[in-house]
Amino acid sequence: MKECLFCNPMNFPEQKIVFENESCYFIQSPKAQDILEGAGLVIPKAHVETVFDLSEKEWMDTYDLMHKAKKLLDETYRPDGYSTGWNIKPAGGQSIPHAHFHIIPRFADEPFAGKGIRAWIKSEANRRPNRKIEAEAK
Repeated sequence: MKECLFCNPMNFPEQKIVFENESCYFIQSPKAQDILEGAGLVIPKAHVETVFDLSEKEWMDTYDLMHKAKKLLDETYRPDGYSTGWNIKPAGGQSIPHAHFHIIPRFADEPFAGKGIRAWIKSEANRRPNRKIEAEAK
């Protein structure tokens, strides 16, 4: 797929392939480093739309690169924690339809330290329209 940003990760000159194995890359982009210092992505080399479509080999290779990336990030940035995850389909926050696993070092001095990826998802502001609170429904 020529138009897929992750099928051709080196189409972005500033993109850096930090690690790779048989089926996946761990990449970092300087654009992401401005706020998310050390953040990177594990992406399969083959065009696979979501995490649910990964082969067993891609799962194992993602696991391998996740641990290599963590070791590097621990040594380089010494984060206080991590946020990791997959976004699936546009409603789930996936903006590029190629599976990618986020690895984001987190630091105690961040304004949102202690707030994980669920913080905004489970906020009252995210309640679906016409979805009543259980206590109100009774």
